[in-house]
Amino acid sequence: MKAMKIALAAAAATVALSGAAMAEELKLSYNLGVASDYVFRGVSQTQEDPQVFGGIDAGYGIGYAGVWASNVDFGADDPTAEIDLYAGVKPTIGDTNLDLGVVYYGYLEDKGLTPGSYSYVELKAAASHAFGPATLGAAVYYSPEFPGKGGNATYVEANAALPIAPKLTLSGAVGHQAIENYGNYNTWNLGVSYALTDKLSADLRYHDTDEHNFGKIYDSRIAVSLKAAF
Repeated sequence: MKAMKIALAAAAATVALSGAAMAEELKLSYNLGVASDYVFRGVSQTQEDPQVFGGIDAGYGIGYAGVWASNVDFGADDPTAEIDLYAGVKPTIGDTNLDLGVVYYGYLEDKGLTPGSYSYVELKAAASHAFGPATLGAAVYYSPEFPGKGGNATYVEANAALPIAPKLTLSGAVGHQAIENYGNYNTWNLGVSYALTDKLSADLRYHDTDEHNFGKIYDSRIAVSLKAAF
């Protein structure tokens, strides 16, 4: 009987360890998409032209890392492509999900200014919490040196998402970008996402800022995107 108890305990431990090991397996995911405009924090990154983007993400436990790329257009002789690298952890505290990480924004073919001058790093701290069907979140991004000798920069955002019908989600965000040597502006967006399939989704979104005098890329705009994730 004692031997049977030991065997059962060993079997249970093996199952538990196997489950833990499976939970810690490396998971890869991919995404690819197109959009009518690449809008980042309310500002067009493609001179209001279409965008093609894609990325690869890896997850292991609460840790993650990934790479994402897109075409960009900041004007003549400026970068033509953006390649971002990021990594972090996503722990949970009760029912609150956290995201603590770092993002490197890299730009290719930086001809107009000193090579690499557009590239920069941001530290990220974000949190989200579900309230019934709705999810509310907040995030802070900090860069010690913004491109073009901009000095330190901080972006703060509050966001929310709410399913309003099967496969249809309403979401929006309000943010404030502060750049030490350039000035500040506010931005907001509101839109709907529709799950066409379990891997393909479409998004229709309105973007705007309160600094239209900075140039047309800061003007209000509507962007449509189609994204596949697998």
